[in-house]
Amino acid sequence: MKTLYRQFILITVLIMLLSTVVSFFLTNTYYHSATKELDSEKNIQIAQQITQYIESTPNIELGHYLETLGQVGYQLYVTSDSGYSQFIGNEFKVKNLPEAVKLSVFSGKIYNGMKSFPNQTFMSGRFANELENTVGVPFRYQGEHYGLFLRPHIDILVDELHIIFAIMIISMALISLLAMLVTAKQIIRPIAQLTEATKQISLEKYDHLLTVNRKDEIGQLAESFNQMTKQLQVNDQSRKEFISNVSHDFQSPLLNIQGYADLLKSQSTTEEERVMFSSIIEAEAKRLSILTKQLLLLTSLDQSNYRLQRSNFSLDQQLKSLSQKYLWRIEEMGIELYYKTTPVHFYGDKSLLETVWDNLLTNALKYNKPHGSIRIEVEDFNHYVTIQFKDTGIGIQESELHHLFERFYRADTSRSKEGTGLGLTIVNQIVELHGGSIHVSSKIGEGTCITITLPKKDSHLSILH
Repeated sequence: MKTLYRQFILITVLIMLLSTVVSFFLTNTYYHSATKELDSEKNIQIAQQITQYIESTPNIELGHYLETLGQVGYQLYVTSDSGYSQFIGNEFKVKNLPEAVKLSVFSGKIYNGMKSFPNQTFMSGRFANELENTVGVPFRYQGEHYGLFLRPHIDILVDELHIIFAIMIISMALISLLAMLVTAKQIIRPIAQLTEATKQISLEKYDHLLTVNRKDEIGQLAESFNQMTKQLQVNDQSRKEFISNVSHDFQSPLLNIQGYADLLKSQSTTEEERVMFSSIIEAEAKRLSILTKQLLLLTSLDQSNYRLQRSNFSLDQQLKSLSQKYLWRIEEMGIELYYKTTPVHFYGDKSLLETVWDNLLTNALKYNKPHGSIRIEVEDFNHYVTIQFKDTGIGIQESELHHLFERFYRADTSRSKEGTGLGLTIVNQIVELHGGSIHVSSKIGEGTCITITLPKKDSHLSILH
């Protein structure tokens, strides 16, 4: 994955290289199109002024005069058609002037080697210390034809190139600035999209997904945002369904209570009917009370900062105490309750786990057959413990098993029974908080088996964590 930091470093290096190369070529173009010709013409004028002075000054000491020019910053080469040849000033590195050039100057023509120097691509040719990279003008001295070939010394050239370097630096700065603005826009664009998408989320519009095809941190952020948006969409749908289900489950008993309360007011209601109506109102009120308690517990368990009140307790004894709590109902239905346990000391939230066992046992009783059986087994392993509730009840359709832990879900076979549809949801939440898992298997007409696996945690380690 390309990180944003690496991309920034790479882009910075590329911009530096690009601005350097482009500004160099721009400066080089400027030099060849304007500066080079002007400089060569200027040097021709200087050479002509020198030769005019030589020709117009009687009895001039040519060697002494040229030596003076060499000392002020010029490299000179003087030659004549009689074979005279002398270098004055700093020495040329390459003395490569063709004879044809000399003869041309002797004949009165001007040589502009600076303009036509072979190195045409880069302005570095301006600094080539070669005799061919000069300007040459003819003059006469003491009746002979001479040629004066001249070029400024490197120190003078450097002073003259200040403007060229200034253009190069300015062009580098402008190119770098332009490239950084383009790069910044590319980086900011997905952030602006994210800002707009966030505004849509605040308006509860969850269909605004980002399309950012990047592999860096911004791409990861966009992907995480899209996942968050999808989850919010799911949560919003679940919330609406939850509110709808809660409203329905509250409305039904409330309507019953209201209806039977109105019947109780009727003068024609018999005493037997009054007792029956009162029992129904009482049952519906209990149903509302249970539903409210379960909703409060479920809301509490949903909190991300919910902390289990862990303690060491005897798990097998807690399960055995269920038989005493529901003995009247077990005897009333003629259910046979079997235990197969082993002593297990478990470190967990005793109160919440008791809620789990209560829900599982009441379900096993509620959906069992008359004179059926319930078997509760506990197995202790090295790192975990399993608790199994197996009944001989009506069973659950295989297609409905994966819906059992959804809020307010009730299987077709259970709709005629009392319940809120929250019991198994609470069971699942509590087991997950303990780091455990639930497995359900069932066959229609034969019964249901629910197996819970809970990891064993040492009390000292659990406190540290």
